[in-house]
Amino acid sequence: MTDIPDLPTEITKQSDDFGRWYIDVVRRAELADYSPVKGCMVIRPYGYAIWELMQQALDRRFKATGHVNAYFPLFIPESLLMKEREHVEGFAPQVAWVTQGGNEVLEERLVVRPTSETIIGTMYAKWVQSWRDLPILINQWANVVRWEKVTRLFLRTTEFLWQEGHTAHETAEEAQEETLKMLGVYKDFAETELAMPVVDGQKTESEKFAGAERTYSIEGLMRDGRALQAGTSHNLGQNFARVFDIKFQARDKSVQYVYGTSWGVSTRMIGGVIMTHGDDGGLILPPRVAPYQVVIIPIPRGNWKDTILPKAKEIRDQLVARGMRVMLDDRDSQTPGWKYNEWEMRGVPVRMEIGPKDLEKSQVVIARRDTREKSFVPMEGVAAKVEEMLGAIQQALYDRAVAFRTEHTTETDSYDEFKQIMDGRPGFVISPWCGSAKCEADIKTETQATIRNIPFTSKPATGKKCLKCGGAATTHAWFAKSY
Repeated sequence: MTDIPDLPTEITKQSDDFGRWYIDVVRRAELADYSPVKGCMVIRPYGYAIWELMQQALDRRFKATGHVNAYFPLFIPESLLMKEREHVEGFAPQVAWVTQGGNEVLEERLVVRPTSETIIGTMYAKWVQSWRDLPILINQWANVVRWEKVTRLFLRTTEFLWQEGHTAHETAEEAQEETLKMLGVYKDFAETELAMPVVDGQKTESEKFAGAERTYSIEGLMRDGRALQAGTSHNLGQNFARVFDIKFQARDKSVQYVYGTSWGVSTRMIGGVIMTHGDDGGLILPPRVAPYQVVIIPIPRGNWKDTILPKAKEIRDQLVARGMRVMLDDRDSQTPGWKYNEWEMRGVPVRMEIGPKDLEKSQVVIARRDTREKSFVPMEGVAAKVEEMLGAIQQALYDRAVAFRTEHTTETDSYDEFKQIMDGRPGFVISPWCGSAKCEADIKTETQATIRNIPFTSKPATGKKCLKCGGAATTHAWFAKSY
């Protein structure tokens, strides 16, 4: 059995060791923990509650764009996976195999799903006969397994949770429109729900999904200056359709292959929220994905259970009636000070305190997690005030993250300067690039920086020279060290 380390009692400072800070926060806030299975995590209830809120927000968006949910098998026969050579080569090092069931050695090995293009493509070939059967717009909420050598809770684990959309279309134009539409859904989700600003653009050939024609991504910037790929959307063209024989009779009676897309985000988005907003006190959760948006802490003085607690419950009910998620922490076992620290560490956006003096003055004390500002608010109309404050916190977190990204985005045409910048915690570095895979690979080898994507808003590189080789640049690429 793998030794599971004890829970940390204190949180490492970000400035001392950001990686350690991150793991301390994940475990102290009880978001996730190590499991006896190497590389796998246990998502604890508080962490899973964040994932559920993310799921709900994404699922609403998927359904609003015409997608429906389905479920496909966890196991994929080897023969299916092997049909798409480029896809197999891309995933081969990460594939987990099942070779025996019970006491019986399997005639054909099974893959534990690393992604589902092959099994879904096989089913689509059965279901699609005519142009009238298109488009197919299916999403799957599932777990996947990729045998990772180096793991980190939420960011990279052997098993993780995600959604994967798989669609089939009549025309190349429809498939491209779908690919970009879903990337837009991800961007809207990240920025609106997670308060995480992202750069949307196209991945380079060497960074694209195995088997895709084009891959697009959203990239966030974490508080240690590293980028996080937060979501991807792939235009598969007809690659998988040809391999899996997904054909249909077109409107002109000819037989055509469908055009496919796939797109996904995973539980690594939780890691993104932690590293975009957290501070030395622990988590700072955007209100939209906070399991508890408000914690109410009654101060236990005198006969508080007969005086303060009923008023606290009354206010809780008012907040809940307006749709807020509220925790009334009336535990006898902990002091108010302990509770303040605990809920601050867990990132609850608003803390409300009610003591005997507050009761006399018909007020409450409210503390914001993002700024730690305290204010006295009359009990009359407090629910509307808190609701307004939650909106302000959500916006403030987004604005702060945008400001951080702006401060940590540099432009340079000089490779020497580029290397100097990449020595520290640089953030994004925008530089001209010739489009050559060799230059891209050499830069990665020498600096650990990768091209995150070519943003849709990237400036033209007319007259510019490539950062690495000095040849004519074709575009401005956004480089960063990444997770």
